[in-house]
Amino acid sequence: MSTGTVTRADLAEALYKEIGLSRTESAALVESVIDHIIDALIRGESVKIAGFGTFTLRDKKERIGRNPKTGEEVPITSRRVLTFKPSQVMRERVDTALSKR
Repeated sequence: MSTGTVTRADLAEALYKEIGLSRTESAALVESVIDHIIDALIRGESVKIAGFGTFTLRDKKERIGRNPKTGEEVPITSRRVLTFKPSQVMRERVDTALSKR
């Protein structure tokens, strides 16, 4: 049954089938890659994966927002957000695949 979401287990299973690593090694490799990405982001670094995209942290300033139910103005505090920008290669592959549907 597909949930429409690719999970860590799905990635590990793909490594197991396509590369031939054991299931345990595949799961450990997926966890290691994710941990390296998280650690780099925590250090304030951007993470660029060629042909995939770039993860960056961005600081957003404090601003005034509006409660959609009441229309009341409320302050939104400054915060740091994680952004992902897909590479041109990824965008083209996804666009091509979607146009063939």
